[in-house]
Amino acid sequence: MKPSVFALAAAAALLTTPMRPAQAAPRTKPIVILVHGAFAESASWNAVIARLNKAGYETIAAANPLRSVKGDAAEVATLIRSISGPVVLVGHSYGGPVITEAANGQANVKALVYVAAFAPETGESSLSLSGKFPGSTLGSAIQAVATLDGGRDLYIKPEKFRMQFAADVPKGQAALMAATQRPVAEAALAEPSGVPSWKSLPSYMIYGTGDRNIPPAAMDFMAQRARMVRTVAINGASHALMISHPAEVVSMIEMAASSR
Repeated sequence: MKPSVFALAAAAALLTTPMRPAQAAPRTKPIVILVHGAFAESASWNAVIARLNKAGYETIAAANPLRSVKGDAAEVATLIRSISGPVVLVGHSYGGPVITEAANGQANVKALVYVAAFAPETGESSLSLSGKFPGSTLGSAIQAVATLDGGRDLYIKPEKFRMQFAADVPKGQAALMAATQRPVAEAALAEPSGVPSWKSLPSYMIYGTGDRNIPPAAMDFMAQRARMVRTVAINGASHALMISHPAEVVSMIEMAASSR
Protein backbone atom coordinates (compact mmCIF):
# COMPACT_ATOMS: atom_id res chain seq x y z
CA MET A 1 0.00 0.00 0.00
CA LYS A 2 1.34 3.42 -0.94
CA PRO A 3 1.61 5.98 1.87
CA SER A 4 -1.02 8.70 1.79
CA VAL A 5 -0.28 12.28 0.86
CA PHE A 6 -0.93 13.26 4.47
CA ALA A 7 1.59 10.71 5.80
CA LEU A 8 4.23 11.93 3.35
CA ALA A 9 3.60 15.54 4.35
CA ALA A 10 3.89 14.71 8.06
CA ALA A 11 7.17 12.87 7.50
CA ALA A 12 8.55 15.80 5.50
CA ALA A 13 7.60 18.19 8.31
CA LEU A 14 9.50 16.09 10.86
CA LEU A 15 12.57 16.10 8.64
CA THR A 16 12.56 19.84 8.08
CA THR A 17 11.56 21.06 11.56
CA PRO A 18 14.69 21.96 13.57
CA MET A 19 15.11 20.15 16.87
CA ARG A 20 15.02 22.44 19.89
CA PRO A 21 17.80 21.82 22.38
CA ALA A 22 16.65 20.61 25.77
CA GLN A 23 16.57 23.41 28.29
CA ALA A 24 18.86 22.86 31.24
CA ALA A 25 17.13 22.99 34.58
CA PRO A 26 17.88 26.24 36.39
CA ARG A 27 20.58 25.87 39.04
CA THR A 28 19.13 26.39 42.52
CA LYS A 29 22.35 25.94 44.50
CA PRO A 30 25.59 27.91 44.25
CA ILE A 31 28.72 26.35 42.83
CA VAL A 32 31.28 25.67 45.55
CA ILE A 33 34.89 26.55 44.75
CA LEU A 34 37.37 24.89 47.11
CA VAL A 35 40.86 26.36 47.43
CA HIS A 36 43.54 24.27 49.11
CA GLY A 37 46.38 25.77 51.08
CA ALA A 38 50.08 25.12 51.60
CA PHE A 39 51.34 21.54 51.97
CA ALA A 40 48.10 20.17 50.46
CA GLU A 41 46.61 19.82 46.98
CA SER A 42 43.22 19.72 45.26
CA ALA A 43 42.52 16.08 46.14
CA SER A 44 42.57 17.00 49.82
CA TRP A 45 38.95 18.08 49.27
CA ASN A 46 37.81 14.67 47.92
CA ALA A 47 35.75 13.63 50.93
CA VAL A 48 34.09 17.06 51.06
CA ILE A 49 33.41 17.01 47.31
CA ALA A 50 31.78 13.57 47.46
CA ARG A 51 29.35 14.73 50.14
CA LEU A 52 28.57 18.04 48.43
CA ASN A 53 27.95 16.34 45.09
CA LYS A 54 25.62 13.86 46.76
CA ALA A 55 23.72 16.82 48.22
CA GLY A 56 23.31 18.33 44.75
CA TYR A 57 26.12 20.89 44.69
CA GLU A 58 28.47 21.43 41.78
CA THR A 59 32.04 21.71 43.01
CA ILE A 60 35.41 22.86 41.66
CA ALA A 61 38.65 22.14 43.50
CA ALA A 62 40.86 24.94 42.27
CA ALA A 63 44.55 24.30 41.66
CA ASN A 64 46.15 26.89 43.91
CA PRO A 65 49.64 27.78 42.58
CA LEU A 66 50.93 28.69 46.09
CA ARG A 67 53.24 31.33 44.62
CA SER A 68 51.84 34.68 45.82
CA VAL A 69 48.62 35.90 47.41
CA LYS A 70 47.79 38.35 44.62
CA GLY A 71 48.80 36.02 41.82
CA ASP A 72 47.02 33.01 43.30
CA ALA A 73 43.91 35.12 43.96
CA ALA A 74 43.94 36.34 40.36
CA GLU A 75 43.85 32.71 39.19
CA VAL A 76 40.85 31.96 41.42
CA ALA A 77 39.14 35.21 40.36
CA THR A 78 39.40 34.12 36.72
CA LEU A 79 37.62 30.90 37.66
CA ILE A 80 34.92 32.84 39.52
CA ARG A 81 34.30 35.07 36.49
CA SER A 82 33.75 32.00 34.30
CA ILE A 83 30.67 31.08 36.36
CA SER A 84 27.39 32.85 35.65
CA GLY A 85 25.59 31.93 38.86
CA PRO A 86 26.31 32.33 42.57
CA VAL A 87 29.50 31.00 44.11
CA VAL A 88 30.57 30.03 47.63
CA LEU A 89 34.34 30.31 48.15
CA VAL A 90 35.99 27.90 50.58
CA GLY A 91 39.63 28.21 51.60
CA HIS A 92 41.89 26.05 53.72
CA SER A 93 44.93 27.46 55.56
CA TYR A 94 46.83 29.78 53.15
CA GLY A 95 43.80 29.41 50.89
CA GLY A 96 42.08 31.83 53.30
CA PRO A 97 44.09 34.90 52.18
CA VAL A 98 43.61 33.75 48.59
CA ILE A 99 39.80 33.63 48.75
CA THR A 100 39.76 36.86 50.79
CA GLU A 101 41.53 38.61 47.91
CA ALA A 102 39.83 36.72 45.06
CA ALA A 103 36.30 37.64 46.17
CA ASN A 104 36.90 41.38 45.83
CA GLY A 105 34.90 42.81 42.93
CA GLN A 106 33.15 39.50 42.19
CA ALA A 107 29.43 40.16 42.41
CA ASN A 108 28.46 36.47 42.23
CA VAL A 109 30.38 35.45 45.37
CA LYS A 110 27.72 35.09 48.06
CA ALA A 111 29.72 33.75 51.02
CA LEU A 112 33.17 32.80 52.29
CA VAL A 113 34.06 29.73 54.34
CA TYR A 114 37.37 29.55 56.22
CA VAL A 115 38.44 25.98 57.00
CA ALA A 116 41.36 26.18 59.45
CA ALA A 117 42.26 29.20 57.36
CA PHE A 118 43.70 32.67 57.78
CA ALA A 119 41.22 35.55 57.52
CA PRO A 120 43.65 38.48 57.22
CA GLU A 121 43.11 42.18 57.68
CA THR A 122 44.80 44.63 55.30
CA GLY A 123 48.57 44.38 55.66
CA GLU A 124 48.60 41.09 57.54
CA SER A 125 50.27 37.94 56.24
CA SER A 126 49.98 34.25 56.98
CA LEU A 127 53.28 34.41 58.84
CA SER A 128 52.32 37.42 60.94
CA LEU A 129 49.00 35.86 61.93
CA SER A 130 50.44 32.43 62.78
CA GLY A 131 53.02 34.12 65.02
CA LYS A 132 50.54 36.45 66.71
CA PHE A 133 49.76 33.83 69.37
CA PRO A 134 51.89 30.98 70.75
CA GLY A 135 51.24 27.40 69.77
CA SER A 136 52.40 26.84 66.18
CA THR A 137 55.15 24.24 65.79
CA LEU A 138 55.34 24.57 62.00
CA GLY A 139 58.73 26.31 61.98
CA SER A 140 60.58 23.29 63.35
CA ALA A 141 58.85 20.95 60.88
CA ILE A 142 59.77 22.89 57.72
CA GLN A 143 62.27 21.92 55.07
CA ALA A 144 63.29 24.72 52.68
CA VAL A 145 64.40 24.17 49.08
CA ALA A 146 66.03 26.91 47.03
CA THR A 147 64.21 27.89 43.82
CA LEU A 148 65.58 29.12 40.50
CA ASP A 149 64.30 32.66 41.10
CA GLY A 150 66.35 33.00 44.28
CA GLY A 151 63.46 32.31 46.64
CA ARG A 152 62.62 29.28 48.74
CA ASP A 153 59.92 26.63 48.57
CA LEU A 154 58.72 25.27 51.89
CA TYR A 155 57.74 21.66 52.56
CA ILE A 156 56.85 19.84 55.75
CA LYS A 157 59.44 17.15 56.49
CA PRO A 158 57.83 13.78 55.68
CA GLU A 159 58.71 12.27 59.04
CA LYS A 160 56.98 15.17 60.82
CA PHE A 161 54.05 15.60 58.46
CA ARG A 162 51.44 13.56 60.28
CA MET A 163 51.96 15.01 63.74
CA GLN A 164 52.29 18.53 62.40
CA PHE A 165 49.54 18.63 59.79
CA ALA A 166 47.24 15.64 60.10
CA ALA A 167 47.49 14.05 63.55
CA ASP A 168 43.90 12.74 63.41
CA VAL A 169 44.26 11.21 59.92
CA PRO A 170 45.09 7.47 59.57
CA LYS A 171 48.83 6.83 59.34
CA GLY A 172 48.77 5.41 55.80
CA GLN A 173 46.68 8.25 54.44
CA ALA A 174 48.90 10.83 56.14
CA ALA A 175 51.95 9.22 54.53
CA LEU A 176 50.35 9.65 51.10
CA MET A 177 49.55 13.26 51.92
CA ALA A 178 53.16 13.87 52.90
CA ALA A 179 54.35 12.44 49.58
CA THR A 180 51.90 14.48 47.49
CA GLN A 181 52.11 17.79 49.39
CA ARG A 182 52.52 20.94 47.32
CA PRO A 183 55.22 23.37 48.47
CA VAL A 184 54.41 27.00 49.14
CA ALA A 185 56.69 29.89 48.23
CA GLU A 186 58.08 31.40 51.41
CA ALA A 187 57.38 34.85 49.96
CA ALA A 188 53.67 34.00 49.62
CA LEU A 189 53.35 33.34 53.34
CA ALA A 190 55.01 36.69 54.08
CA GLU A 191 53.02 38.71 51.52
CA PRO A 192 50.72 41.38 53.03
CA SER A 193 47.04 41.01 52.23
CA GLY A 194 44.85 43.61 50.57
CA VAL A 195 41.27 44.70 51.31
CA PRO A 196 39.45 41.94 53.26
CA SER A 197 36.27 40.83 51.50
CA TRP A 198 35.01 39.28 54.75
CA LYS A 199 33.99 42.78 55.77
CA SER A 200 31.30 42.82 53.09
CA LEU A 201 30.40 39.13 52.64
CA PRO A 202 28.76 36.62 55.01
CA SER A 203 31.68 34.58 56.36
CA TYR A 204 31.96 31.32 58.28
CA MET A 205 34.83 29.60 60.08
CA ILE A 206 35.56 26.07 61.22
CA TYR A 207 38.81 24.91 62.82
CA GLY A 208 40.28 22.32 65.17
CA THR A 209 41.55 22.94 68.68
CA GLY A 210 44.43 20.53 67.98
CA ASP A 211 45.76 22.57 65.04
CA ARG A 212 49.57 22.80 65.16
CA ASN A 213 49.95 25.03 62.10
CA ILE A 214 47.65 27.91 63.06
CA PRO A 215 47.21 28.33 66.82
CA PRO A 216 43.57 27.96 67.88
CA ALA A 217 43.90 31.31 69.69
CA ALA A 218 44.70 32.93 66.34
CA MET A 219 41.67 31.27 64.75
CA ASP A 220 39.42 32.51 67.55
CA PHE A 221 40.88 36.02 67.25
CA MET A 222 40.25 36.15 63.50
CA ALA A 223 36.73 34.75 63.84
CA GLN A 224 35.72 37.32 66.44
CA ARG A 225 37.31 40.20 64.55
CA ALA A 226 35.55 39.26 61.32
CA ARG A 227 32.25 38.74 63.13
CA MET A 228 31.75 35.42 61.43
CA VAL A 229 28.12 34.41 60.97
CA ARG A 230 29.04 31.11 62.59
CA THR A 231 32.24 29.70 64.05
CA VAL A 232 32.76 26.04 64.97
CA ALA A 233 35.78 24.73 66.87
CA ILE A 234 36.14 20.94 66.71
CA ASN A 235 37.74 19.58 69.85
CA GLY A 236 41.12 17.99 69.17
CA ALA A 237 40.90 18.22 65.38
CA SER A 238 44.08 18.80 63.38
CA HIS A 239 44.90 21.27 60.62
CA ALA A 240 43.71 18.75 57.99
CA LEU A 241 40.11 19.33 58.95
CA MET A 242 38.59 18.70 55.51
CA ILE A 243 40.08 15.20 55.57
CA SER A 244 39.48 14.18 59.19
CA HIS A 245 36.09 15.91 59.61
CA PRO A 246 34.53 16.28 56.15
CA ALA A 247 30.94 16.02 57.40
CA GLU A 248 31.33 19.01 59.70
CA VAL A 249 33.06 21.00 56.96
CA VAL A 250 30.24 20.21 54.53
CA SER A 251 27.65 21.25 57.10
CA MET A 252 29.36 24.65 57.38
CA ILE A 253 29.53 25.04 53.59
CA GLU A 254 25.84 24.20 53.23
CA MET A 255 25.02 26.79 55.87
CA ALA A 256 26.99 29.39 53.90
CA ALA A 257 25.33 28.31 50.65
CA SER A 258 21.88 28.94 52.11
CA SER A 259 22.79 32.44 53.35
CA ARG A 260 20.98 35.41 51.84
